[in-house]
Order: sequence, then C-alpha cells, then structure tokens
Amino acid sequence: MKFETKLNLQLFDTQTTLLNAAGNDLSPEMKTFYDMALIDMAEPNLVHDQFGQKRPIPKNGGKSIEFRKFSALPKALKAITEGVTPAGNKLNVTAITAQVAQYGDFVQQSDVLELTAIDNTVVEATKLLGAQAGRTLDTITRNEIVGGTNVLYASGTTRGGLGESNLISLDLIFKAAAILKAANAPQIDGSYVAIIHPHVAKDLMVAAKDAGSWVDINKYANPEAIFNGEIGKIGGVRFVETTEAKIWQGADLAQDGRTLTVNGAISSGSKSVTFDGGTVAANALVGRYVLVGGTRAKVTANTTSTLTLDTNVTAEDNAVIYPGEGGAGGIGVYATMVLGANAYGVTEVTGGGLQHIVKQLGYGDDPLNQRSSVGWKAIKTAKRLVEEYMVRIETCSSFSKDVEAN
Repeated sequence: MKFETKLNLQLFDTQTTLLNAAGNDLSPEMKTFYDMALIDMAEPNLVHDQFGQKRPIPKNGGKSIEFRKFSALPKALKAITEGVTPAGNKLNVTAITAQVAQYGDFVQQSDVLELTAIDNTVVEATKLLGAQAGRTLDTITRNEIVGGTNVLYASGTTRGGLGESNLISLDLIFKAAAILKAANAPQIDGSYVAIIHPHVAKDLMVAAKDAGSWVDINKYANPEAIFNGEIGKIGGVRFVETTEAKIWQGADLAQDGRTLTVNGAISSGSKSVTFDGGTVAANALVGRYVLVGGTRAKVTANTTSTLTLDTNVTAEDNAVIYPGEGGAGGIGVYATMVLGANAYGVTEVTGGGLQHIVKQLGYGDDPLNQRSSVGWKAIKTAKRLVEEYMVRIETCSSFSKDVEAN
C-alpha cells in the first residue's frame, strides 16, 4: 500500500527550534496532523482488532476496563392470557473486566540528519512507527484470542501431532462454521469471518477452487463492503489474510543445533531424560516444550546433560528430541481463527488509545540541541468474551518447515 502525505504548510508555522522558548512544542494543528498520520499507518495492520467489540479508553477510569456479555433470552413458549400482562423477562448482563497496559517506542534523530535529509524525517519516522504500532497492538489482540478453548486440529488431536501433510481443508472450515451456528453465534455483516495466514490461504484456495467453492472478492455482489485484508469467501465464511496470523514454531534447543538426542533408552516412562547432541546451558530450556518419543512435555529444569519434564516419556536410545512448541519434528503450525460477532473485546486506537509524540531538538539533557525524537505510546487490552463464538483451526502448510514463530 502506498502511503501519501499531503502537507498543509500552515500547520507548521509555529517556531519549533528554540530551547525553552515559546513555540518549542508542536502546534496543536501539527500534533493533530501527525496523530492522524500515525493512526492511518497503524490501522491497516489492526486486522485482528476489526472484529472485536470496541471500547474507548475511559479517562480517569483507572487501569481496568469493562466489557459486557449479554446472555441469550430463553424461548417464550408460554401462551399469553388475554388481558393479562405477562411477567416479562430481564436482561442477564455479565461484566467482564480486563486490565489495560501501556506500550510504546521511539526513535531519536540528530540535528545533522534533520539539516541534511531531503525528506521530512518526522513524516518518514511516523510511517515506520505507525506500522510498528499497528503490528504491536494487533499482536496483543491476536495472542489473546488464539488462547480460546474451541480448537480443531487437521487430522489429529494435538498440535505436536500435526505433520506436513495435515493441511487446511474445506471440511475443517465447514465444521468450524457449524460449531458457531450450533452455538447461535451472531454473524458479522451476514457471515462468519476467518483470519488466515497467506501460506494457509494458498492451500485452502487450491482445494476450494478445485471444488468450485471459492469466490474472489472481485466477484462479490457488493465489492465495496469488504473487510481490511479480505481475499474471498467459501459458503458463509469470509476470509481475511494477514501475515500476523499466529504461527507456533520452537526455537533451536541447542546453541549449536536445532535438536538434541536421547542418551540411553527410556523404556518404563520417566520425567528425567539424559541427552547429548548439542551444547545447552543450565536452565536455558526451562519453560520450553519438547517432543520426546512423540510425547509433548514441558521442561521444568535442565542441566547441561539432563532434562526434567512435567510428563513421563518413553524413547529409544538416540531418539531425536525436537522443539515442542510447533508440530511433529518441530515444524511450524498455523492458527486460522473463525469468528462470530462479539466474541472478544478490544480497546480503540482513537480517542487517546494511540498517541504520537514528537520531542524537538533540545529536549531533556541536550544542551547543544543535538537530539530530537519521534515516538508513539498506546493503552491497550483485549479480552475473550464468549468462547463459543470463536473456533481456532490448527494446521500445517507446505511452508511449515521454513517458517518462524511470530
């Protein structure tokens, strides 16, 4: 996407170069301009945010924010007696509280750069920071919703059992949609929405086009009313593509290699595994997951030659120990999130949720006016509200061997 910035020079008519003098800050018009530029750059990256129940950041409201979950009303099957007012019903509203947190980053610029640069360095920095802010805030939302309890695995029952051939299928999509329908999950503009990685989308489109069920967005009856990132639909599910769709894949286990090997057969089941095949510092793997003999286990302690696990495992001598955060053999596993409306809540980036901050030359401890900075900060949280209104599909793809976790 090409980002064009039109400058109104009247916004920049406030002097901003004198230390501790009037005009050392941005004019209100300049701040508004850069705030909107930052948000415009961030919003295209907020793919996961766009389907959540949105709440503004409350001023002076503390660090808690409240989302509301409305329970469905039971069927009114009792016949009404003529002339008698029925008892009626009451809304069952559940308040779900989430804690907000602050995030942010900045870049410093030198006076030499500002004097010699051809481009407006504040605008260029704002482009980069806006994209960074968008990816950061989108990841916070994504990491919350991928923790949901409704999950379907491609041809398996665990993440660690997924192999290269366990690709996404039409059946998995239809099954996820059926689960949402059975839960009476409300639709989003008449459909359910799936957030999908480009690698997985490629596999799905090949399968769907072979079956004649894929509809590209340019063939929609109303192509203007599309979601950010939307690529097409299958039946009652619309697909939104993003490289930020969750990927699980473990980092290398050893300093000098990806895997380790079992040193001595484990035949009766044990939580202690002696290993070799790589250099590992003491406690470097604590909290990591490993695949030993096909069993996924969490490392609770490790020396330079022994793993202590939270689960009993069995394995042959010289069996390979793989990183366990992803699929079989440590390959990457992708999440495709199929969503109904009001499944989760998010805070808005407008209204103070995301702010652009410019400090002119001479701010802080800078007696020679050598440094300025451009940055952003945001207040953000996301919260799952109705588990039944979202389904996570975990699959591999033809790229699983080469991807990294995100």
